[in-house]
Amino acid sequence: MTNKPANDLVQADSSGRKLFAGARIRRLRIARGLTQTRMASDLGVSISYLNLIERDQRPLSAAFLLKLATSYDLDLKSLTGDDGTAVADELARAFADPRLAGIDVSRAELRDLAARSPGIAQALLRLHQSAPAGPVEAPPPGPLDTVIRMIDDAGNYFHDLDLAAETLADDLRLSGPDLNAAVVERLRARHAITVIAMPADVLSNALRRLNLHGRQLQLSESLDAASRGFAAAVQLALIELKPAIEATIAAAGIDDPQHRQAATVHLGKYAASAMMMPYGRFLAACEATGYDVELLQARFGRGLEQVAHRMATLARPGARGVPFFFLRVDRAGVISKSFAPGPSPIPATPIGGGGCALWSLHAAFDRPGDVRRQLVEMEDGSRFLTIARTVRPVATFWGSPRAEFAIGLGCDARHAAQLAWAAGLDLGRPATPIGPGCAACHRASCRQRGLPPAGARLTFDERQRGLVPFRFTED
Repeated sequence: MTNKPANDLVQADSSGRKLFAGARIRRLRIARGLTQTRMASDLGVSISYLNLIERDQRPLSAAFLLKLATSYDLDLKSLTGDDGTAVADELARAFADPRLAGIDVSRAELRDLAARSPGIAQALLRLHQSAPAGPVEAPPPGPLDTVIRMIDDAGNYFHDLDLAAETLADDLRLSGPDLNAAVVERLRARHAITVIAMPADVLSNALRRLNLHGRQLQLSESLDAASRGFAAAVQLALIELKPAIEATIAAAGIDDPQHRQAATVHLGKYAASAMMMPYGRFLAACEATGYDVELLQARFGRGLEQVAHRMATLARPGARGVPFFFLRVDRAGVISKSFAPGPSPIPATPIGGGGCALWSLHAAFDRPGDVRRQLVEMEDGSRFLTIARTVRPVATFWGSPRAEFAIGLGCDARHAAQLAWAAGLDLGRPATPIGPGCAACHRASCRQRGLPPAGARLTFDERQRGLVPFRFTED
């Protein structure tokens, strides 16, 4: 085989640039199954020198090229030919796609990618060529998205359904003051459904199950008394208030069968809550107790989560309560329930996401069962009085994971005078500065910050270290 002299190849570039081909040398070595030690030995160079060449920290010398040619019988044009300019041109056209707007990739980076990783470059080009032209359509909303929209549109208050539940509650009270017992008796007497508690290992994957064949409503023994009563109320609501539930769903314009089913499940629980804590009686109790959640628990025989969520539905025209926001999170900060009638510390994404680590909601897990109150302030100066406490929805077997959540409840600090849990709190003192999560928060000096705001331009300074490892400016 005749090779062009190495000296000629080194001089061939009229621009006088030094020749770097580290990626090609590395591919050559790997293709021949050689280690760096073996190739260095073949070429009579040190391992460190070969390593520098492969990392483009040393240019190819004429002697090195000549040794390559004689040792491996190469056409040196394969090493010193096209430097990836053509592929870089194609990549530049691909990165000009409007769907990649805001991603700044320099020409030098594209040339480097084409030269160092031609396989990756070709894969990117193939993906771009196969992608549909035009804007990428967002996936259609799922059933949970539809339910969230329904709740937001209604302000978390469904008037006709709430009235129907209150009427049913008045009827149940004729059977006695114990609503739990009245619901169980109503299911037995009117619908021939017996409510029974089932061993947790028998009803292992369910908390409530309606067995129509056996005419039984089976409830897991892992539920406490308040939760069993609520579960029975849900079933009664899904039977007797079904017309009101269906009318509410129709008014929301929900047509998809799966989405309608998701809305039915949610509204069944809403109706059960309205049944066990009838609006008029509940609002009167809230105002009389200063919205004392624990006292309301005892008065209505309900769980903390049930009471807190009901407090966030007091929006009846002409009889509105304090406008509370409500959410439930786990230890990882994942939000599984959320409702905010207006400004609040809740992240913009209602399900999923996370919140601010400085909010005591996330510290509630440190002292399970204790109510933690906190005065917080957002970036815009709005201030909120919040409380948080952990809840455990069901009992579990020893040795199995124990589900635990924290409930957050709060309102604008302007309503603090109406709240029992504001007693003794100096509302004029500085509040804890928090935000709706790092990605949406722009407080530059927050020492808890873990991420920059979305879309911010980062700056770094090797001469100093600030409160956070980066600084940012808004585009």
